[in-house]
Order: sequence, then C-alpha cells, then structure tokens
Amino acid sequence: MADGSVQGEVHDRYAAVRAQFEENLRTGEDIGACFCATVEGEPVVDIWGGWADPARTRPWTRDTIVNVYSTTKTMTALTALLLADRGELDFDAPVAKYWPEFAANGKAGVKVSHLMSHSAGLSGWKERIATETLYDWDKATSLLAAQAPYWEPGTQPGYHALTQGYLVGEVVRRITGRSLGTVFREEIAEPLGADFWIGLPASEDDRVAELIPPPVGVGDRPEQTELMKNMSLNPGIDVSATKTRAWRGAEIPAAGGTGNARSVALVHTILANGGVAKGRRFLSEAGCRRALELQVEGQDLILDVPARFGMGFGLSGGMIPFPNPNTIYWGGYGGSLVIIDMDARTTFAYAMNKMAPTTQGDMRALGLAMAMWTAMGTI
Repeated sequence: MADGSVQGEVHDRYAAVRAQFEENLRTGEDIGACFCATVEGEPVVDIWGGWADPARTRPWTRDTIVNVYSTTKTMTALTALLLADRGELDFDAPVAKYWPEFAANGKAGVKVSHLMSHSAGLSGWKERIATETLYDWDKATSLLAAQAPYWEPGTQPGYHALTQGYLVGEVVRRITGRSLGTVFREEIAEPLGADFWIGLPASEDDRVAELIPPPVGVGDRPEQTELMKNMSLNPGIDVSATKTRAWRGAEIPAAGGTGNARSVALVHTILANGGVAKGRRFLSEAGCRRALELQVEGQDLILDVPARFGMGFGLSGGMIPFPNPNTIYWGGYGGSLVIIDMDARTTFAYAMNKMAPTTQGDMRALGLAMAMWTAMGTI
C-alpha cells in the first residue's frame, strides 16, 4: 500500500493489539513501525505500517528493516548460548582461556559470564575513540583487552552499551575462527530464514528505514557520573551514522543489527520453545534456560536503575516485572524491544523508526505487550 496504512495478519483473538498499533500511528507516537508476536513458534500477530522516512515518501512495507540498536544484543547472546550448548564455550571459564591478551591489567579472573551480564567492569573505552573505531574490529577489541576494569568484575552491573558486543564477539571469534555476525548468519538466521543482519550487505540498503532521533536533550540526566559520561560520550551516539554504509556494513554486535519485528520474534522462538524453531532443534532445553540464570543484580552503574541480568538478557524484576517469571527481554535505544516468555512459549517484538529517549524500550512496545497479555488471559 502506498498510503502507510497498517498491513499484515492478526488472529481474531488479538484484534486489540492491532487497534493499539494503529492508534500509535494515528497519534504520531509512531511514524513507521512493526510488531510481531508468536505463540508456540507460530506468528499470531505480524503487522507493519506507517512510513520508512520522516518525509513520509516511503511506506513501511512487509520487508522494511531498521537498525534496532541494543536489541541486537539478544542475537549476540543467543549465538553465545548456542556455542555453550555445544560445549565449545564455558561461561564459567576466564575470558583469557579463549582470548589470552585479555588477561592484561588485572583481568585474568574475569569470566565469560561477566561479559554476558554487563558486570565485567568494561562499560566503555578508557582511551578516547571516534565513531570510526567502531568499524575497526581489531582496534576496538585490542583496546578493551589492554585496559583495566572500571570496577571489580562480577560485583555490580553496569551496562556495557557498545563494548559487550566486541567482548562477546571476540570470544566467539577466537573459538570459531569466524566473526560473530558470520556465526549468527550461518548458524541461526539463514537456517531460519530470518531477515536479521549483524553486518548488513549493501544489497539490502534500499529496504532500511531511516531512524528519527529523539529531541536533543530530552531524557538526559542532569547529573552524570564520569562512568556514565564515558559510556555515552566516548564515542557519542550519532543516529545519523546509521544511514552510512560504514555503520550498516560493520559488525557492531551490541548496537548495529538491522532487522524487523518478524525476524526478531522468529529468531527468539528458539528460546521461547525450548530450543526448537521451524521444526529444527538449535539448542537443548537446558541450553535455553541458561539465559534465565541470575548473574548479577543491583543498581546499574550506567543506567542508574535497578537491574537483574541473566546470561545475556534482562530478567523479570528490576525495572520491568513480567506476568510470568521465566521471561527474558532486552530493548534498544529509541524503543525497540523483544520479550521472550518461556512459560507461555511466546515472543513479542517491536521495531520502529521514531526514536524515544530511552535505552530499554518505552510504552509503545510495552502497551502492545500488555494488549497481548490481556488477550492471552495472562493478566
């Protein structure tokens, strides 16, 4: 459709979800967006609408994709969980077992589980870096390997907004000999037919929606610690970078992923359904449930909110209580969000181009999730 109207499929039971989605577009809360929900691995809601650009010249179509910022972290975590389930990666092992240079500056005892749970004390780079450094894998990882932690690893959570992807990604590369984006593509995305990319080929550029940054200054904290400033300003977040081939093509496994709600929901049916998706077993049930294992909790040193981190995901409690206890989630800067409920065997995923001043999802996505839970009789 050339008018940006809402398209897609919704089972009758979930009509209220579509109504909420349409309302977000009608009021201007969203410019363009998509939402997908699966139950027992099957999509029950798969909708999209609005516009892929702020000028409203390109309708958001079924195959529109967008940079989802930190929702990418869930793909990185799943890739690590896959290797752990195969016995190739031990979360309890020191990072230096796989990446010897990482032992420098007192990090010999830092475990892979600390990387997975934002508690390694490496929330940012100590050396000043430019945005271009994010496109230079060897430089970004070698700087982190050389530096000392900001706090004692494993003792407190502190959101590793950009660094987590390089840290986990380098462990994956040392084990497999392949980049994280390659392992994710070959082992997860391609077998599933999931349209999610960590390192987007130029051939897909014409499908990418343009992100609309939040208003300048909105959501900024008046008082920031030096640690917070380091994470947010070194390098500073430049939303316009997501329009460039350099950003899209680089593997930035904590923030650079490109996909849509359908692909995010589809990938995470693996975790929601005990390791099986589209009739194929990717992980064991036990391997999936490792994501639920609480690693660290407390006031996050970067986000300044209560946090509970499992193995690569946020856990119920902390900032966001969920109806079912065995639920994991993560969201991205601007508002994208995925929720994986292992009890109800459901996934909810939302992606958009109009960004809110948030790092962990906002009420647009949560409102759609609430409508889903209500229709399911969960709440």
